[in-house]
Amino acid sequence: MISSNDHASSPEISKTTSENVILVFGATGQQGGAVASALLADGWSVRALVRDLKAPKAREKASLNIEVVQGDFNDEASIRSAMTGVYGVFSVQPSSGQGAAYGVSDEDEVRYGTMIADIAAQVGVSHLVYTSVNAAGPEKTGMGHFDSKSQIEAHIRSLDISSTIIRPAGFMELLMLPGLGLDQDAYVSFLRPTQIGQVIAVRDIGKIVAGIFSNPGRFAGRTIEIAGDELTGESLQRSLSHAAGRPIGYSRFPDAVLKENEFLRRLTALFDDGRLAGHADIGELRREFGHLLSFDEWLDGPGRPLFEAAQNASSSAIALR
Repeated sequence: MISSNDHASSPEISKTTSENVILVFGATGQQGGAVASALLADGWSVRALVRDLKAPKAREKASLNIEVVQGDFNDEASIRSAMTGVYGVFSVQPSSGQGAAYGVSDEDEVRYGTMIADIAAQVGVSHLVYTSVNAAGPEKTGMGHFDSKSQIEAHIRSLDISSTIIRPAGFMELLMLPGLGLDQDAYVSFLRPTQIGQVIAVRDIGKIVAGIFSNPGRFAGRTIEIAGDELTGESLQRSLSHAAGRPIGYSRFPDAVLKENEFLRRLTALFDDGRLAGHADIGELRREFGHLLSFDEWLDGPGRPLFEAAQNASSSAIALR
């Protein structure tokens, strides 16, 4: 699904000017890291906000010719300073859905996301890209870490700033979490055998964001649901078995498990009503942004190390996050 406010298209931005810097939040994480890499490959200068300049991941980013600056979501002055002189901002925040280890509440996420957007508007950032989730929308999901993103989306739309909101489908990388059975030649997930669910490789999120920054007039004011492939329980079984070179069983989470686990039960309900299953127009996305990885291509390429690690995870516990 791609929505638009019918902004007129404009020529691509020149990245040879002095205003060629994109500030990337979350550059040491999955989405931000993919965005930073894609922007560098596309000729942009990248600035990354990190909490600890001496942390290994921060040093790694600096070694890639990324300008690393110290800052924290709880330090508004550091964020304002990091935005000085940038052309664009990629906004992603830690979420309560990432687990208790992050220590982030739904209220924290909303506060961070709206603050970043407010500062971007105040300092005159030319274009803001915010990454949300495909389940976001006007109807509440009952899942705080999804509904928080809907709140941030609505706030961004209320501001006087050129912006694009992307709503990614589930990450292919998340399909390789330990505890889903691959170490036992089995796999359990949300989909019924013929039920469709969309997914996207994190690398392609970066590719899409870089494309948006290069042609902001075309994408300004749009909310774009993004995915690279569609899966079913049956196709998951075929793909995983082919990648493993041996049969991998597949089943949907058993009713007994869903009855006992509220988190999984509510996620499953969102797949069943279609909101987490996704409605991205993958053909149109490929026309706008170029080739996007299928799940089989991802398993054969960038996903291979994660797939092999999941097969050797030696864990029978169901992953909840």
